[in-house]
Amino acid sequence: MRTAPATQEDVWRVLEAVEDPELPVTVTDLGMVQDVSVEGGRVRVRLVPTYSACPAIDVMRGEIRRRVLALPGVEEVSVDLTFDEPWTMARLSERGRAKLAAYGLSLPQRRLAEPAPCPYCGSTDTVLENPFGPTLCRALYYCRKCRNPFERFRPPAQ
Repeated sequence: MRTAPATQEDVWRVLEAVEDPELPVTVTDLGMVQDVSVEGGRVRVRLVPTYSACPAIDVMRGEIRRRVLALPGVEEVSVDLTFDEPWTMARLSERGRAKLAAYGLSLPQRRLAEPAPCPYCGSTDTVLENPFGPTLCRALYYCRKCRNPFERFRPPAQ
């Protein structure tokens, strides 16, 4: 039985399993974790939200809190939001990008007005069907080449 207190590595390992409830990607692959600090039995995780009004952020904070508290020696967990540096697409890991593409989600580089490559056939002969998708961070598109609808991850406001 382990009696040593939890380490930063232990916390990062736990965070690698916490998924965004709206996307099939972990908070680490999304690049949402700004930093982790461990002092004795106290753990602090700082998150950068993908959108300031993201409705899933409280679910993710609760899941992080629950999982980190399950680590040996952890008595207190704070999951704080930070807006010091805005979240951008550049924070996504390559694994996160691949998971989102496999899910059928196109990723813009900077703006919604840029051509949206179809995640199924790669064509940019696509059209914005609706800027409002099933969540705040997604828009609905249609590919004229393969005739598939798809969602595009919306870039945060600039």
